[in-house]
Amino acid sequence: MTRLSGFIQRTFSIKADETGLVLQSALLFYTLMTSYNILKPIRDTMGLAGGVRDLENLFLYTLGAMALLTPAFGYLVRRFPREKFIPIAYRFFALNMLGFFLVLRLSEESALLVVGRVFYVWVSVFNLFVLSLFWAFMADGFGYGRSRRVFGFIAIGGTLGSMLGNGVTRFFIGWTGEANLILVAILFLEASVWMVRHLSTRFSASGFHDEGAHDRKVAKVEGDGPLAGVSLMFRSSFLGGIGAYIFLYTFIGTLLYFLRSEVVADLVPVRDERTIIFADIYFWTNALTLGGQLFVSGRFLNRFGAGVALVLLPLAIAVGALLLGTTPTLAVLVVFEVVRRAGNYALVKPARETLFTLVDRNVRYKAKNFIDTFVYRGGDALGALSFKLLGILGIGIVGTAWITVPLSLAWAGVGFFLGRRQQKLATDNND
Repeated sequence: MTRLSGFIQRTFSIKADETGLVLQSALLFYTLMTSYNILKPIRDTMGLAGGVRDLENLFLYTLGAMALLTPAFGYLVRRFPREKFIPIAYRFFALNMLGFFLVLRLSEESALLVVGRVFYVWVSVFNLFVLSLFWAFMADGFGYGRSRRVFGFIAIGGTLGSMLGNGVTRFFIGWTGEANLILVAILFLEASVWMVRHLSTRFSASGFHDEGAHDRKVAKVEGDGPLAGVSLMFRSSFLGGIGAYIFLYTFIGTLLYFLRSEVVADLVPVRDERTIIFADIYFWTNALTLGGQLFVSGRFLNRFGAGVALVLLPLAIAVGALLLGTTPTLAVLVVFEVVRRAGNYALVKPARETLFTLVDRNVRYKAKNFIDTFVYRGGDALGALSFKLLGILGIGIVGTAWITVPLSLAWAGVGFFLGRRQQKLATDNND
């Protein structure tokens, strides 16, 4: 353990008094992402059961589910401290998983299409709420200065968990079936509950979070009630910029997701083979992500800050869209998506999460959840509707790629604004 700690400290610029908490935080992210990624390929296969066009409706249903659950989450945040409401939320989702296990085991073949649609929406909701809580917890525990150094390493835990989860589904789907894999996901989520409780005590004892208590935080606006996150986002240009950035990311990503799904649906008719293909795509995405996190993320964020990372990915997507527009093949489409996802997980996601370290804790849990869930799925839903409209107009891969270029440039502009704003806030906090 001493050698491992020494290696981490030297390689990732993590201090000795932070190492234990950083490793445990990475382990928490590992268990969460393993749980989710066991379910993710199954979700994608179930979503395709009714055809690609049915996916467009599922994205709208997901947005509706977010609209219903966001007020309930706001109530939970107001009523309970973090060490209670995070485990409550995680175990609520674990009970949902148990319900799906029973339904899949007991349902007739004819009912699987409906069950699959519900499961697709549920997993899409589960993912965002669980991960939003995790990163808010991390921002709360480490603060702005430390987050720039440690979030890149913590993200490695999530990547390894994603690889394990996809691998479990990839290699055991034919042996155990979908239902039994859900039980495995429950076990990893329950491990996450125990890790949250332990880390909450460790964070309080460390005093790391207290170092941010003297910051002049952004968006110190009063807001309460179940919809406080909505007003907080619209009353702060910084939070509004974060919302716009995430919206454009999901909107563009959804267009590419539907292109990929349509191609897979056309070429691969067998259900389990589709699950294997999706698992393989996610595995290689995570492998590329892991390489970036090990050798690039921490050093990049510590040296250049979040702003450069937030601009770099949109510009890369614009270049990739130009390539896709001139060479519209399946191979290019898959590589394009893998690079987009890996760039997000390796650089943009950790960079984006550091933005929330500069907001008040009360604002963080309320506004962040609204942005990470409703705004995120809003981008998905509008992206799905746009893809449907493009199909009606007869616009295929080439046309969609060209449309993506100006959208990506606008996305880069929002990233530039956020980077400059973050720098100013950090400087003001240190005055």
